[in-house]
Amino acid sequence: MSAPSAAIEDYVKAIFMAETEIGDPLVSTKAVAARMDVSAASVTNMLKRLDTLGLVEHVPYRGGRLTAAGRKVALEVIRHHRLLETYLAEALGVPWDAVHKEAEVLEHVLSEELEDRIAALLGDPTNDPHGHPIPAKDGTMPPASHRTLWDVMDGEPAAIERVADRDAEALRYLDALGMRPGVRLEVVGRGPVGGPLMVKVAGSQAERAISRELAEVVWVS
Repeated sequence: MSAPSAAIEDYVKAIFMAETEIGDPLVSTKAVAARMDVSAASVTNMLKRLDTLGLVEHVPYRGGRLTAAGRKVALEVIRHHRLLETYLAEALGVPWDAVHKEAEVLEHVLSEELEDRIAALLGDPTNDPHGHPIPAKDGTMPPASHRTLWDVMDGEPAAIERVADRDAEALRYLDALGMRPGVRLEVVGRGPVGGPLMVKVAGSQAERAISRELAEVVWVS
């Protein structure tokens, strides 16, 4: 197969990312549509196309799962994306709430030679600015936690592992609260039904309010 198009790379990456978040290799059409911000019908059509290309196993009325070939493509584009985010943040000083959007464009045109140069310059980093693991050159990737901040019990300490990187406003809010990967915190309580979650960041006695929506895209260890 010739080099995949940017659209194909976007879809296999979206499937991989959704799989990582839910912990299930079979990703629903609805989940892919939400990540891609397209209709379910568009996703179904693309899943069928990806199936013919050997990148996805399409499961009618349910969604699709990546094949070994599809996973290889996904990991390669994710490696490009996260290396670019790290380079933009560390070498160029781009704020962590802005690097995702830039990397989304550049990930499709990054050559293998430039990828290797960036990795070497950065000292072969293992995580991007948002805490997401960077796939190794050989395509391996360490497992990621599926436990979110919302799952943490009241009074239980935790450490932030990674945060969702697509919402710039949410990233700015987390940054203002001092909530970045590696930071330890404690859940001190929560409001009724849907929150908010009240947390204390290590080194501070102030209680901070986190909505359930945001707490569910902060993963902890």
